[in-house]
Amino acid sequence: MKPLASLIPLDEAKKLVDENVQPIKRKEHVPLSDLLFRILAEDVVSGIDVPPYDRSAMDGYAVRAVDTFSAGKFEPVELRCVGVVHAGEVPSKKIGPGECMQIATGAMVPEGADAVVMVENTERIDDVVQIFRAVPPGSNISKKGEDIRAGTVVLRKGELLTPAKVGVIAALGMSEATVYAKPKVLIVPTGNEVAEVGKPLNPGQVYDINSHTLSSILLENGCVPVAHSIVEDVAEELKSVLKKANDYDMVVLSGGSSAGERDVLEQVISELGRVIFHGVQIKPGKPTLFGLIGNTPVFGMPGYPTACLTNGYVFLLPAARKMARLPKRQEVIGTFPMAKKYAATLGRHQFLTVRIINGEVYPAFKESGAITSIAHADGWIEIPPNVDIVEKGTNVEVHFF
Repeated sequence: MKPLASLIPLDEAKKLVDENVQPIKRKEHVPLSDLLFRILAEDVVSGIDVPPYDRSAMDGYAVRAVDTFSAGKFEPVELRCVGVVHAGEVPSKKIGPGECMQIATGAMVPEGADAVVMVENTERIDDVVQIFRAVPPGSNISKKGEDIRAGTVVLRKGELLTPAKVGVIAALGMSEATVYAKPKVLIVPTGNEVAEVGKPLNPGQVYDINSHTLSSILLENGCVPVAHSIVEDVAEELKSVLKKANDYDMVVLSGGSSAGERDVLEQVISELGRVIFHGVQIKPGKPTLFGLIGNTPVFGMPGYPTACLTNGYVFLLPAARKMARLPKRQEVIGTFPMAKKYAATLGRHQFLTVRIINGEVYPAFKESGAITSIAHADGWIEIPPNVDIVEKGTNVEVHFF
């Protein structure tokens, strides 16, 4: 085992990751039911007018506007009602002089009518409708194509499909849209001490936590995690897995980037591609590794659960969102006072998992491997490399998970 050659600053590591992760280019046709929070890969162009016909904007009576011009509150105009048209129906008759037709909101305006009188401004006695207010042509009618004309670009390439925008696509009668594929990310747990969840533990083993933590982060941020079986920290085993790196958009290993195993992983990545950095001035997570095999980014994440979790948010999450073409995550950050004094580590940017209790910040951190550091944490605070003591009462920014 050899010490890490050099530790790079956190900001430099973030910059190197960003420079070497590219937005995905693959496209796919996806049905309407699966479009939520996908990114459009092509403009959405309407093939129809919206609305597709003149329709009533109110419940009332479809009329010829000219027949209402003399109507007043005390001298109503009387028109003969020749039928009714409901939403979804085609009117059975044409409106002639002195006639009207009862109409529902959203219903097709009958031929001959050019306005709708609101029901509140009418009174009906059998087939005679009294009109108490004159209406101009076009009143209370949504004209064909008034909202969207056929051939109009309605949504642009690169837009995030929110529930409202999925509804717009449905309104155009489209059953699918072309979006960018979700990046496929291979998750590889490493180490003899790691056991698959659901199987009995042998002496000296722990369950594979990190694969599930990282998969959850990836799922939440537009990627498709692909689980690999546990791999021993042996060069040939790792090489066999990483030779398939180009079958995926990204590869994430956890557990083999600390202690002696880190040398093996660095060696294998160097043989198949190149290591961009191995070692960051952070705590926890100092031995974090990042490289490329072909054009595929490869992360070597720390094995300790807390370190893996915080590094997942700091390095993996932004990379995943960029590759998936999602906008940058809107972090939820709150400012709270420290409940007690905390001694930090000079020279390393520290991520301290914390809890918020009665409006004060308490360290949730015990050690990098402590499960309770994850289970009880609300988020983390960042302590700069030049700070060794965070005094009680100091206001700190909490980055919520």
